[in-house]
Amino acid sequence: MHPPVSSTGSGAPQALALVIVGAGLAAWTTARELRKLDAQRPIVMISTDSADFYAKPTLSNALAQKRTAEQLVTTPAAKMAETLQLQLLPHTRVISLDTAARTLSYENATGQSHSLHYGDLVLATGADPIRLPMAGSAAAQVQSINHLQDLAQFHQTLGAAPKTVLVIGAGLIGCEFANDLLIGGYGVHVVDPSPRPLALLLPADAGEQLQEALQSRGVVWHLGTTVQSLDTHAANGRLQATLADGSSMQVDAVLSAVGLRANTALASAAGIACERGIVVDAHLQTSAPHVYALGDCAQYASAGARVLPYVMPIMNAAKTLAANLAGPPTELVFPLMPVAVKTPALPIVVAAPHPAQSGQWLADTGLEPDAGGAWRFVDDAGQQRGFVLTGKQSSRRMELAKTTVL
Repeated sequence: MHPPVSSTGSGAPQALALVIVGAGLAAWTTARELRKLDAQRPIVMISTDSADFYAKPTLSNALAQKRTAEQLVTTPAAKMAETLQLQLLPHTRVISLDTAARTLSYENATGQSHSLHYGDLVLATGADPIRLPMAGSAAAQVQSINHLQDLAQFHQTLGAAPKTVLVIGAGLIGCEFANDLLIGGYGVHVVDPSPRPLALLLPADAGEQLQEALQSRGVVWHLGTTVQSLDTHAANGRLQATLADGSSMQVDAVLSAVGLRANTALASAAGIACERGIVVDAHLQTSAPHVYALGDCAQYASAGARVLPYVMPIMNAAKTLAANLAGPPTELVFPLMPVAVKTPALPIVVAAPHPAQSGQWLADTGLEPDAGGAWRFVDDAGQQRGFVLTGKQSSRRMELAKTTVL
């Protein structure tokens, strides 16, 4: 085995290493899977933050678990780097790529610029929260949570006293945060232009079940409208949100959860093909030789040109990418990957069909009252292409997975 390399960023990185840009689940899992196949290859990981390892889905239920941002860290970065025998460059920003020369330029924590030659490059640059334009003197106080630092700042904003929070967005992340805030004892308003929560993911009846479940626990819904402006109330200093339907409310914090946009800036500037994400083929290779991508930043050919910002796709992609880096070409084939929505008010499991898949949602009938619901997405030929389970029906996950055709 090659000698341990620095986990602090000191010393010159080794030449012809595998360089991984990013330090989230996709990056760390790729390194771990590669180490199972190749104990010798030098690996350099570059991260804009400390690179501590944690499960990103825990960001949206930290209050329910009574955990701080620091407590979500499962393994410090230095320990991860030591275990995987890689060189970590934390608090370092990659400035540019030259895919022809197979070099990258980066700036370290002290502001010094360096260049690095790579053998292969993996882009695991993640995604950034989408921020909608908003008028008003307090618009800059809208927060998003995408990293540990974001969560720590949000918890600091909430403080110890009871607060009311406005959540912008009734998609998966917005509903998870709304439920988490309820459990934490906070008042919650949710604004979304859709007619119901999770409108793009669930059949109408399932979305209405979730709407009623969260409303019964305290969520105040403002559906079919948007936030137009956010100002500081002159009398009490609270935030006053004005909606497009003319209504307004006073809250203590505003959390934007309207979705993520793949971070493609570095790849795009280097001339690598990008659409909704960094375009990768069935082997996870980008349009540039020796450059790969996976995770929230990638647009997968193996998933019908979709981005898949979920845990299971990352785990599958990382295993395939490691195989490609260590040995003969291996194509990425995604299995059925149902998603469990973290809304304890109404447990939900979703195996969504491809957005372009034609068909209709059909409900299972004859279920007992309060048993939840079950829906199957059936294509024009009568084949089941997806399903949604709510409440007690969520225990049928394996049953419906067996009857779903990819």
